[in-house]
Amino acid sequence: MAKPKLTEIELSIKKHIPPEINPAFQRSVSYSQYSMWANCPHRWAMKYLENKEPYQASIHTVFGTAFHETLQEYLKIMYSESGAASDRMNLEELFQERFREVYSKEYKSAGNHFSNASEMRDFFDDATAMLTWIQKRRNKIFTTRNMRLLGIELPLILKLSNNLYYKAFVDFALYDMDLNKVYIYDIKTSTRGWSDSEKRDDKKIAQVLLYKEYFARQYGFDVDQIEVEFFIVKRKIYEKAEYPIPRVQSFKPASGKTKRKQAVDSFQEFIKDCFDESGKPQIKSYLKNVGESSCKYCPYKDSLEFCDKINGL
Repeated sequence: MAKPKLTEIELSIKKHIPPEINPAFQRSVSYSQYSMWANCPHRWAMKYLENKEPYQASIHTVFGTAFHETLQEYLKIMYSESGAASDRMNLEELFQERFREVYSKEYKSAGNHFSNASEMRDFFDDATAMLTWIQKRRNKIFTTRNMRLLGIELPLILKLSNNLYYKAFVDFALYDMDLNKVYIYDIKTSTRGWSDSEKRDDKKIAQVLLYKEYFARQYGFDVDQIEVEFFIVKRKIYEKAEYPIPRVQSFKPASGKTKRKQAVDSFQEFIKDCFDESGKPQIKSYLKNVGESSCKYCPYKDSLEFCDKINGL
């Protein structure tokens, strides 16, 4: 069977040559950098300027990475082959393989074990339940009719200023040929889903707003024809709930012109605070945002050598 003709946006993605970043004199910045700076500029400086943040291996990171890769492979088969082919996939086996690989890599980097058999079994069982739930409800969660997969880990690399680039990788993006619309998704794993306060967190939702803005710029696609969504998969659900609780939570934040401008402006504040006009990082004293939420998971919270908590908010 002949391959279907590529659409205009697919051709744009295929032909696009991303700029090469020379680490000798150029830098890239990401949403994760911005998020860390927005939470505490001092921590950003310690990690990205002074390289003093200790390596932190986490079973949550291992789980999240392995789950992402498993779900992405499932989507790849679904859209490049067929829904029936994805139904035949052994996702439990695929996740187990990814889980072992990622844990092994993190173990080597950390130099020691950071989990145990009981905890790993708990996370593995959660993944099995999550993937089984998704696979059984494929037709209700995903639409394949006249829908094309634009990419997995689709790169967005744009020049922001002299020697400074925005760099991101979209978890997956789809294109609706009937509506001429692009759908950008970011996969999140969560213990029980996002709360209302998390959905109102401008710093958190900025991630997909930046995706929308910079995807439109990179490919010259109408920004109003792009929708963004957090694809949130829950590890745990209340088994005794009165009504069945779905494992997947879809959250589509407002992404109109005003919200996107707010996100881009905030991102530019980060750039202005941390880099000079030539794109070099500014060597200075950065604000320590001292507080219960900002310090809770900080690796420097108990180290006066790296953070004396002076100059806090």
